[in-house]
Amino acid sequence: MSSSVHTGVALTKGKLTDGKPRGTVQVLRTVAAFELTKGMIVLLAACGVLLLVHREDPWDIADGLLKLLHISPDHHFAQVFLNWADSLTETKVWAVAGVAVAYSVLRFAEAYVLWYARAWAEWIALVSGMLYLPFEIYKLIHHPGPFHIWVFLINVAIVLYMAYELKTGESIHHLRQPG
Repeated sequence: MSSSVHTGVALTKGKLTDGKPRGTVQVLRTVAAFELTKGMIVLLAACGVLLLVHREDPWDIADGLLKLLHISPDHHFAQVFLNWADSLTETKVWAVAGVAVAYSVLRFAEAYVLWYARAWAEWIALVSGMLYLPFEIYKLIHHPGPFHIWVFLINVAIVLYMAYELKTGESIHHLRQPG
């Protein structure tokens, strides 16, 4: 009994019809869900930033956010964040929101191509993941913690898996090609 998985790849008892493992599709969809989640978080943050447009004092809102997250305003990055909030203009708020929306659209596009296993899905996931690595390494060196360790490990796993898929020729777009 075979079924179709919106990727155009027919599955039979957990394997692709040409005998390749179904795991490739499942991993791509897991990564797609991860990318979709990142896009949603940033989109929600953009909406939050837009709430600052007509507020009297963005510094008070930023200070409240730091308190909510239990981040001491004495930390260097907290102080940078507060100084940035103090310098906000309506134009800057719209620019930040615009960049966040653009980032979200890229995450959503990546999630789509991964979910539907488009031919260039692995490439976009590989490049996207590699772009984050320097920032994540910086965070690990300067602010090690369980959250940063997990984010780094997940991203490294995604990058290594996509590199493996592309290197071995086992990526889903190769499996769909007749041959």
